[in-house]
Amino acid sequence: MNRKYLAGGSILVFLGLLIGVGIYTFQKGSAPAQQLTKPATAVASPPSSGPPAHQGHGGESPQPQAKVESSPEATFEEPPTVEISPDKQQLIGVKIAVVAVRTLQKVIRTVGRIEYDERRIATANTKIEGWIEHLHVDYTGRYVNKGEPLAEIYSPDLYATQQEYLHLLQWEKQNAERSNGGGGNLLSRDSRALVDAARQRLKLWDISDAQIKKIEQSGKPVRTLTLYSPVSGYVVQKPVLKGMRVMPGDKLFDVADLSSVWIVSDIYEYEMSFVKVGQIAAISLSAFPGQEFAAKVDFVYPSLSAETRTSKIRFTMTNPNRQLKPQMFTNVEIKIPLGKKLAIPQDAVIDTGMRKIVYVDKGEGYFEPREIHVGIKAEGFIEVVKGLQSGEKVASSANFLIDSEAKLKGIVK
Repeated sequence: MNRKYLAGGSILVFLGLLIGVGIYTFQKGSAPAQQLTKPATAVASPPSSGPPAHQGHGGESPQPQAKVESSPEATFEEPPTVEISPDKQQLIGVKIAVVAVRTLQKVIRTVGRIEYDERRIATANTKIEGWIEHLHVDYTGRYVNKGEPLAEIYSPDLYATQQEYLHLLQWEKQNAERSNGGGGNLLSRDSRALVDAARQRLKLWDISDAQIKKIEQSGKPVRTLTLYSPVSGYVVQKPVLKGMRVMPGDKLFDVADLSSVWIVSDIYEYEMSFVKVGQIAAISLSAFPGQEFAAKVDFVYPSLSAETRTSKIRFTMTNPNRQLKPQMFTNVEIKIPLGKKLAIPQDAVIDTGMRKIVYVDKGEGYFEPREIHVGIKAEGFIEVVKGLQSGEKVASSANFLIDSEAKLKGIVK
């Protein structure tokens, strides 16, 4: 009986030792954890000067409780980041660009078409009814000088007016002789007025003073009216043929001076705000490889094409050798300085349709997704209006792979 009690006591003692060792080990192992979880901003409240609110056994007052105050740093939440190890960055081809202030230059490239300078096109027409009796210029494209005859027109009305003018001249001469003899002064004045009216009618039909003088000297009416070129240039239109009847106001010849030409180009709607009158453009043509011409923007058309969403701009360029021909195609390049802007590469920006996202390199393989506001684009860079500061670093390549990783981890939605 005593042996059973002794055996049972030994077992109890052994179990007590095991429990004691386990408690000691647990307390020793949990001490660092308690130190790690201890708030860094814990502030001990000063002991109260009044009587203690509670006393332990034996009249001893307990230790003052630690009062925890949360600081602004403790409540600040760091923005979410996605981790991409350096090895993985090298594998997917991540490149880093520095946010910096750069001098940007907008380059607008488009095509143009050479056209006639409308200010240097003149039309030769007639103010009388008649028939084309002879054509001095009988084909389109011929070069004519100012004052060179173009065609001869026979007009019965013009012929009759010349005869009337000659009769009035003869009558005036007779009246002048009578007035010298001592009478007919009033009649002479009347005849002079009629002669002046007939001469004025001939002038209104574009009969020159030289032609009128020739009629007076010969005493015979001219059968045809000669039409002369108003300017020097190329005949670009000739709708008349020999023997054709013409009416007052009909266009007979169009003569264009090609010493100056226009270049008309189309500019997209989103580029119109950069184009101003007076800017210089570089013009090149496939017909003249290696040559570059300078032209100035002299007009921006006020309308916009609804189909192409483009507007036209016009350049004026001198053409002294007449080597530039209408309907030639040209390449147009306009360089527009924009000044200094805070900019990053365009490839660094991910456009979701709703916002613009970049991934800021925080170091040690961590990238922070950040929304930014952008401005103008130029030469592969884009202006940063809001969201980044100079000196920060952003991912400029493989950022779509970083974005995919962030979406898989639920960092970006």
